[in-house]
Formats: sequence, structure tokens, C-alpha cells
Amino acid sequence: MGGDGMTVALLVGAAVVVAAVTAVRLSSRLGLPTLLVYLALGVLLGEAGVGVEFEDAGLAHDLGFLALVIILVDGGLTTTWEDLRRALPKAGSLSSLGIAVSVAVVATFARFVLGWDWTLALLLGAVLAPTDAAAVFATLRGMPVKERLVRVLEAESGTNDPLAVILVVGLASGWHGGGGLVAAEILYEVCAGLAGGLALGYAGRAYLGRVELPASGLYPLAVLAFAAIAYAGTDLLGGSGFVAVYVAAVVLGNSALRHRAATLGFAEGLAWLAQIGLFVMLGLLASPDRLASAVLPALAVGLVLTLLARPLSVLVAMAPFRTPWREQAFLSWAGLRGAVPIVLTTVPLEEGTSGAVELFDIVFVLVVLFTLVQAPTLGLAGRWLRVTEAPRPRDLRLEAAPLGALDADMLHLAIGPASMLNGAEVWELRLPPKTAVTLVVRDGESFVPDRWTRLRHGDELLIVVPHGERTAVERRIRDVSGGGTLAGWGQRAAGRST
Repeated sequence: MGGDGMTVALLVGAAVVVAAVTAVRLSSRLGLPTLLVYLALGVLLGEAGVGVEFEDAGLAHDLGFLALVIILVDGGLTTTWEDLRRALPKAGSLSSLGIAVSVAVVATFARFVLGWDWTLALLLGAVLAPTDAAAVFATLRGMPVKERLVRVLEAESGTNDPLAVILVVGLASGWHGGGGLVAAEILYEVCAGLAGGLALGYAGRAYLGRVELPASGLYPLAVLAFAAIAYAGTDLLGGSGFVAVYVAAVVLGNSALRHRAATLGFAEGLAWLAQIGLFVMLGLLASPDRLASAVLPALAVGLVLTLLARPLSVLVAMAPFRTPWREQAFLSWAGLRGAVPIVLTTVPLEEGTSGAVELFDIVFVLVVLFTLVQAPTLGLAGRWLRVTEAPRPRDLRLEAAPLGALDADMLHLAIGPASMLNGAEVWELRLPPKTAVTLVVRDGESFVPDRWTRLRHGDELLIVVPHGERTAVERRIRDVSGGGTLAGWGQRAAGRST
């Protein structure tokens, strides 16, 4: 029977994944956020539908945090240092001042309008304050909004959990600390998270740069393992594991990763699976019989959060940066809530806090209703506020594989339709002396090029690069692809003349 039960569970799980993957295409056609489809799947599988019973708030809490870690790894691996450096001051302000303002506004409304006690009111403000990484990454990536705004929102969603988690855990467990104690704990969590993420990120970078693994599929696993160690190790030391895993993933993503395309593809697929499992599980945890009574308070709280708390928190957080009002308005409307608020409500559920069930129902309904309104209208809001830009063309694809015996890497370069490599001769790439373009594949046929071979759109090149030169070669190829054969030439010439 045990074996049969496992087989049935595997069958149902696989069917749910297939349905969820299919729903991505369907929801994109209908303009619906995929997270709502996944929540609906969970509700349909639950007690009011198929009849699957799931009421373990502790397990939901643990699995929810695990899923968020995987989602943050995917987001960090695709974030560049330059993007993060520019976004972090504003994101940090939103993750601290913005969170505090949002908690205060929502809690005040819950206390004096809904009549809740201060503990439950503050819990409501705390669980709704952070934006959700899964919702932000899934909704904004690929949207033609100014890149700096997307990066601010992504960095905010990756760093705004510590304050909310501290408040939720403390309030749910009956902790009453002074303002100084709370501030000190938040500062320690963030600093420890940054330190742990940097330490494990650079440790992973050093390891992956030296080790020769026997199979390409092991590299993505190693990357994920170092990110997971960053989360778990930092969390055990009392720091913010969410900050640590995001920072570690950023460090690894900005390294000269071997088999980069395979690693990013693996992380993206795993993040999709984590999102599917997370939202289906939260849908299972909901009880449709109770949700109807939560609609009116959820609408009231959601309107206060969306039209007052979020805009005010953005206004306060952006005050030092002289951010244009159009960008502030978009940041306000793009404060997406998703899995994070619902997962955080499992903490008071697990602790048995008075009013925790009502809190869960209101947050669940609020997330569904306001995601349904906000996510599909973000593109329209961006165009109306004139904060859109032309999407960046994917003009180049670079993949690397190690050649251990030669202490070199094999780069696979595909020249896209927008690349300025078109028309350049091989010698004009000005690659390091020991780097060799060994093969060109054009129109399905391969040949060995010479230094005067002229490159074309659609060409695929194999380039052998000494391991120590790989980063410089990749940078030079990307420079030429984006700026032509003279890109960076003036700086190099000036460097030789000094």
C-alpha cells in the first residue's frame, strides 16, 4: 500500500506540473498572472475540490521558505554587479524606510478601523509590507520598462524580507522588544546576510574556477549547493538567509561560470518548479468556505496598502534620491505581493496566535484580488507614465566548456541579428595572442577560418581560450558585438602610450 500511495502521489504531482506548465501559455494569452493559476490549481485539489487535505502550517512554512530560496537564486544569477550597484541604494531605502512606513500605515488602519488589537494589526502590516520576489521576477522580466526601475524592484524584493520576518516572528511568538533592540537585530541580520553571501559566493567562484568536474550537469548543482549553504549557514548564525542567498547568487552569476547557459537554464527551470509547488501548496492550505467572509476586509486593507501605504512608503524612501514623480508612481503600482505575504502568515498559524486564521484568509484573498488588478496593468501603467524603453536585443550567445588537459576553455559564440560583429574580420576582434578561432559554422557547413574571414549574422564560432584570458575575451567579444570593432580601442591605445 505504501508503494501504491507513493505511485499515486507521483502521478498526481507530475500531472499537476504538466497542467501548471500548460497554464503558463494559457495565462500569458489571457493576460492572467501565472501565480493565480497555480493558486487555483491548489484550491481545486484541496478540500473543496478533489479532496486533498493539507493543514500543516509548519510544513507549509518550511517548504515555502525553501521555494523562496530557489527563486532568489535564479534572480541573483541573472543580475549583474553594475545593475545591483546602481539599484541597491534605492532598493535598500525601500527595504528599510519603506517597510517601516508601510507597516505603520496598515497597522494603524487595522487597529482603528477594523478594531484589531495592536499585535494582530502589526502582524497584518508586517506580512503585507515586503514585495514578492517570485511575482516581481516573473512579471517584470521581459517587460519593456526602464531597466533601472526593474532592477530596483528586483533588488527590493530580494532584500526586504529581513525586517518583515523579524517583526512577524517576534510578534507571533509574543516578543516585545524596544525600538533599539529591533533596529540592532535588523542591522545584524542584514550585515550577516551580506557577509555570508559574499563569503560563500566567492568561495563557490574559487572552487568552480579551479575544479574540473567530469560532467557538465554537475556545475549547476554545485552553484545551487553553494547558494544553499549561504542561506543555511547564515541563518544558523542568526543572519538573514534571504539576503545571503541572493548576494551569493549574484557573485556566482557574475563569475566566469563554465557551462553558464546550462547553469542558468537549470536554475530557471528549478525556479519555475519552486513557484508551481509553492503556489499550489498555498492553494491547498486555503479553505474556500472561509474565504468569502474575508473578501470585504481584504478589499479594504488592499486599497489602503495599494493607494496609501505603498505610495507613501515610496515617497519617503525615494526622498533622498530626487526620483522623478513618474518613476515613483510606477514603483508604487509595481509593489507586487505574492507568495511572501502568504508564507509569512504561516508563522502565526504555526505559533497558534489569536486571529491567525482570519489573518491568513484576508492576506490570501488580498493577494489574489490585487495581483489580478496590478500585474496585468503594469505594462499599461509603464506606457502611460512614460517609463518604458525599447527591449534590449539578444544579439549574442556565449557558452563555455572546460578543456582540462589544455588549461583552456572552449567558447561557443552565436552571432545574433542585432550584433555588430556582422562584417568584422577575425583579426579585428583583436583577441589575445594565444586565443584561436578554430571553427566557423555557417549555413549548416563548417570551415576553419583565417584572420581575414569576415563574420556574418547567424555564424557560430568555436574559440579556444587560455583559462586565464577567458574573462577578457568574453568582455572584448561583447564590446565588439555592442559597439563595433573600435569599441574600447581608444582606451587601450591611451593605456599603451602612457
